[in-house]
Amino acid sequence: MRFFVFRISLYWVATILLSIKTYIVSKTVFDLGIDTAIAEIILVLSTVSAIMLLLSASLFVKRKYHQSALFIIYSIISVVLYGNVLYYRFFNDFITIPVMFQSMHLANLGGSLFGLIGLLDLLLFVDLLLLILLSKRLHLRSEVINQNRTAILTMGIILLLLNTGLAHKERPELLTRSFDRKLLVKNIGLYAYHVYDFYLYTNTKTKIVLADNNELTEIINYVKANEQKPNPDYFGAAKGKNIIMIALESTQSFVINNKVEGQEITPFLNQLIKERGTYYFSNFYHQTGQGKTSDAEFIIENSLYGLPRGAVFFSNPENQYHTLASVLGEAGDYYSAVFHANNKSFWNRNVMYNAIGYDRFYAEEEYKISKENSIGWGLKDEEFFSQTIPYLKELPQPYYAKLLTLTNHFPFTLAQADEIIPEWTSKDGTVNRYFTTVRYQDEALKQFFEKMKQEGLYDNSIFILYGDHYGISENHNKAMAQFLEKEITPYETIQLQRVPFIIHFPNRTETKEITTVAGQVDVKPTILNLMGINEQGAIQFGSDLFSTDKRQFVILRDGSFITDKYIMTGNNCYIRDTGMKAAKESCKPYMSLAKEELNYSDQIIYGDLFRFLE
Repeated sequence: MRFFVFRISLYWVATILLSIKTYIVSKTVFDLGIDTAIAEIILVLSTVSAIMLLLSASLFVKRKYHQSALFIIYSIISVVLYGNVLYYRFFNDFITIPVMFQSMHLANLGGSLFGLIGLLDLLLFVDLLLLILLSKRLHLRSEVINQNRTAILTMGIILLLLNTGLAHKERPELLTRSFDRKLLVKNIGLYAYHVYDFYLYTNTKTKIVLADNNELTEIINYVKANEQKPNPDYFGAAKGKNIIMIALESTQSFVINNKVEGQEITPFLNQLIKERGTYYFSNFYHQTGQGKTSDAEFIIENSLYGLPRGAVFFSNPENQYHTLASVLGEAGDYYSAVFHANNKSFWNRNVMYNAIGYDRFYAEEEYKISKENSIGWGLKDEEFFSQTIPYLKELPQPYYAKLLTLTNHFPFTLAQADEIIPEWTSKDGTVNRYFTTVRYQDEALKQFFEKMKQEGLYDNSIFILYGDHYGISENHNKAMAQFLEKEITPYETIQLQRVPFIIHFPNRTETKEITTVAGQVDVKPTILNLMGINEQGAIQFGSDLFSTDKRQFVILRDGSFITDKYIMTGNNCYIRDTGMKAAKESCKPYMSLAKEELNYSDQIIYGDLFRFLE
């Protein structure tokens, strides 16, 4: 036994070091909700068993490669762990295989990536240095390895099975909740989660090959059964008008009509929602997943949901879709264009926009970008709007133009000369800077509206403004609790997923705040009804926001949902108006419906089912 322990100790030292590091990161960086003894045991078992099995691969190579293989596997695991640390800091989520294939984004992340890296992160690689130093004294003796590698492999499998059994007991049907990555990591561990994610990735790739048009029948029946009639009073209300859609990067509704240090955060938007011809939807939720901005674009264009893993823009850009742009073009003779002063290939837009059906994409090469007029992710919003207006004047009318802003993007940096209000003074720099960049974005919008009026482009247009996704993740709950002066519970977290949605009709007399529970899937049917285009019977999961009998049921990508009476998130049901916990039975009727609708949307995308429609 002594011979076994000391002669193969490098393997065990590596296993212990990596297990400790992973455990510490899981407890301090990843908010997994480890609050019971069983959860602690599951975390330890899942961590140790996965690491034992992964490192054991080094014991099955040729004798002279044993040590090199151990270091390579150890390094890869460390990089995967650190990659998840960086990703979790901003997105409060874990990396998936599709996201890994989006690594081309790293070249464009710039300050966003560096804003996530801290000096203390070097500690995550100290163990690797220690292992190298210890390797001079501890060796993987091949004669011992040959005798004991099977025993090590068996031990790892036994621990894995024990972990799986406990996890299944704690959370039955765990693996059917692939959209809930936090729950998966909590119960099967980070590394087993990545193995399972790889299985899901390869499995979904086969679905498009095996799909047939019979799958559409059930989906069509579901859509028809849940279809709501659009409001006839608004049918054609904006027919022939130019559509100006503006994506408000990372903007959440809590900034609307709010102040920081006594100063309004969004004075222009606050005024706009009071003006004649403005409809403000105050209970409008983003429904994005890992695709963030691209998910918002996809959902709005298709009235389908984004995917549970990765982004449709990357995974299925060559599918056939029935989009807002294509319907406006075919039924309303609209010319469509997108304006975004960024790299054309970022988020794979140069490919995906063809599938959506846009006529023209104005990217960074169409803009004059310099060090002076750009910051963070690119061209400042004021310059972006200013340089876009001449292009709008040249577009064939009527047109559908989408403008994607950039400045209010993590890490929310802004030149001091552009600051209209100073940064807040909490201990959280991200939240402090957020208010400043939102205020800048608001001022840029004000200038854009003024210039549109000056150029004679205002009166014959309708303006649609939407927040694409959250800007402040759950990692900043402490500062958010300080600002909002209340605890950020899971209920409040869902409420913070509300984003602005505003429709502004110049020269229309009506002004209204609409409190109907709504989401991004509702945008497409709403716009088409305003344009006088009848899309009843089409496969879409949203409905007209002006509908008098609209179904108040918004499903978020993680399976949470909001109704007119309840909010369901995690395993808890809340009364929507008060935030008080309700009996789970109150939410139960909607739980299967939410899962079913998300699954139907996924089937359409994974199977490219629209190709079967005539």
